[in-house]
Amino acid sequence: MWTGPPRRTGGARRHGGRPLRKREYDEDDVRVRPGKGSRPRTRIRPAHEDAVEGFVVAVDRGRYTALVGPERAKGSAQKRKQPERRLVTAMKARELGRKGIVVGDRVALVGDVSGRPDALARVVRVEPRTSMLRRSADDVEDTDGIERPVVANADQLVIVTALADPPPRPRMIDRILVAAFDAEIETLLCLTKSDLAPPDELVAMYEPLGVSHVVVHKGGSLEQLRDHLTGRLSVMVGHSGVGKSTLVNALVPAANRAVSQVNAVTGRGRHTSTSAVALELPEGGWIIDTPGVRSFGLAHVSVETVLASFPDLIEGTVNCPKGCTHLDADCALGPWVAAGHAEPARLESLRRLLSSREGTPDDGT
Repeated sequence: MWTGPPRRTGGARRHGGRPLRKREYDEDDVRVRPGKGSRPRTRIRPAHEDAVEGFVVAVDRGRYTALVGPERAKGSAQKRKQPERRLVTAMKARELGRKGIVVGDRVALVGDVSGRPDALARVVRVEPRTSMLRRSADDVEDTDGIERPVVANADQLVIVTALADPPPRPRMIDRILVAAFDAEIETLLCLTKSDLAPPDELVAMYEPLGVSHVVVHKGGSLEQLRDHLTGRLSVMVGHSGVGKSTLVNALVPAANRAVSQVNAVTGRGRHTSTSAVALELPEGGWIIDTPGVRSFGLAHVSVETVLASFPDLIEGTVNCPKGCTHLDADCALGPWVAAGHAEPARLESLRRLLSSREGTPDDGT
């Protein structure tokens, strides 16, 4: 006789003496799992009409320091009380996507713009830029050739180079000039350490390009340089060890930018400025100090862009072969200039700048 659990029979299953029935479902039983985002996607973005205007003076690891408040009146002799201004720390809003923010940008801020140490605002808009200085990272450490923004809205680029210790690097100067032409920024050549070497040869090299210059040395007057900087937004660029940070400290005593000596073995300077920062001049205007560079890539600059900076030579390119680089023997510019239509020094400068687009990462004298 079977003494285990009761066997199942072919009849209906029973529960509590009642037959089990198949359950019927309706729409109330349906459970829809929500997606990853609970907020519906839309192209409509808030206008942020109440946003506060700011000027980005520093960028550090995804945090932006912006100056909020009206600009000061020009001239350090102003005795009236200046309007209240404050430095605000902010992060980039998600709605900006991958849009980059660099020193010199004018932005719109929302959130906590009080400037307190624990406050954090959001950058919700980047205003249209008047200029953008770029370089390509094509040095030996980073060969991806991606375009890197340097600063925004600058109207003058100051190329700082030493006349000695370390010696000048004309091909580096040429490459920075090409980047300035591409950005449509005026240029100024600032020659330092004139007490160690004369500036005549270097000045003569850039006279055909119409580049303005000033000559300074340690302990000397900076009045001529100040005249070029007052009332403007200038970015200072130069390779390491040329005395750029020393200049900045002299122009803005409160800057406290680190300075270093040139290595006696390699003849190179050490990177003392680690990030770009905008500093306000006592006389009015701003200077943006950038880290020293050992290369200035130009992969983003076309031949046509460089040629556009030489309007007196454009007519001579009419008979050039298609795709002419203006560096080959079959270029029509050579015979055209030889016929007296333009100065030979101008053609030499153009070809020097075009050659610099393919320059080595660390060009010597």
